[in-house]
Amino acid sequence: MDFDFAQLAYVDSQANERQAVIRSQASDFQVDEQLPFALSGDGEHSWLQIQKTNTNTDWIAEQLAKFAAVPAVAVGFAGMKDRHAVTTQWFSINLAGKAPPNWADFETDEIQIIQQSRHLRKLKRGVLAGNTFQIILRDLIGEQADWEKALQQIALQGVPNYFGEQRFGHHGNNLRRSEHWFSTGKAPRKRIQKSLYLSAARSWLFNQVLSARINNGTWNQAKAGDILRLAGTKTGQFLVETIDDVLVERIKTMDVHPTGPLWGRGIPPVQAEVLALESQALADWADWQAGMEQAGLEQARRALRLIPEGLHWQFIDDTFNAGQLALQLNFSLTSGSYATAVLRELAAIENAQQRNLSQIAHSN
Repeated sequence: MDFDFAQLAYVDSQANERQAVIRSQASDFQVDEQLPFALSGDGEHSWLQIQKTNTNTDWIAEQLAKFAAVPAVAVGFAGMKDRHAVTTQWFSINLAGKAPPNWADFETDEIQIIQQSRHLRKLKRGVLAGNTFQIILRDLIGEQADWEKALQQIALQGVPNYFGEQRFGHHGNNLRRSEHWFSTGKAPRKRIQKSLYLSAARSWLFNQVLSARINNGTWNQAKAGDILRLAGTKTGQFLVETIDDVLVERIKTMDVHPTGPLWGRGIPPVQAEVLALESQALADWADWQAGMEQAGLEQARRALRLIPEGLHWQFIDDTFNAGQLALQLNFSLTSGSYATAVLRELAAIENAQQRNLSQIAHSN
């Protein structure tokens, strides 16, 4: 199987003619996590909003458990945040029956506690409203007018809601392990591995369908037989039987979005030409579909479009390269979507951290 992420379709056929470098320094990629609720201010769970620089989320969680002298399972967080970045996220620590430590002593040059609170419950995975981003792109290649045009188009119509490459593991290794599982029937022993591989496989099939709909020009259009998702919801959806002017306007104004499959048990809810398109896009993945069904996943849907809210950009003086311009982007994304999907449609982006690692490996 070929797991080349670059082969997925682009809306903008000229996206790769523009080029830039990301993560030249940690502050070039800043992420702030947004909670979907207010903290109660009391309870046995201590909640910390932490800003970390060049540090893994898992490592922070481990250190918090050691510092508070609690089991690792007592620490909760909503999701993984990039290591080579400046990121702000919440952690919860169950201190039932324990006096809270002096959290100020936990701080280092790379770890700062922004605020503290208490709450009744643990912070669970995936429980967040979304993230806000500030991203600086350097070493720009392409005319400024072309960059402006591409950004205006993204602001107008959004981008394909692809699952990002990080979903699939280093060099797509989680997909290769999924392929081994589904082709041999030998499931991984560890529960966490099963979850990772199923998630990667399901996401990859969604990307195949989305790519097919970009190729036929319907990724941002409603077709008879589509399942449309109400904007701002994760479950509000309905079947399209006929296309009328009202529905076309709702699509245009981003009130509803076409969806693609998150594979699992059950009969696909789409009909007519949409069912035919999805079936054709997944024709080579029957073993994967069967494997996910046997693993107990259920059919679900995901919006094909991603709208970067509050998208703002400005060209600034590049502090690394005198006389050159850098591009600063600010936007927000809902939970479950990827900033890399926005960047992919904008330009061919080189990760400075990966380039540096490759250079070190080559020199050795």
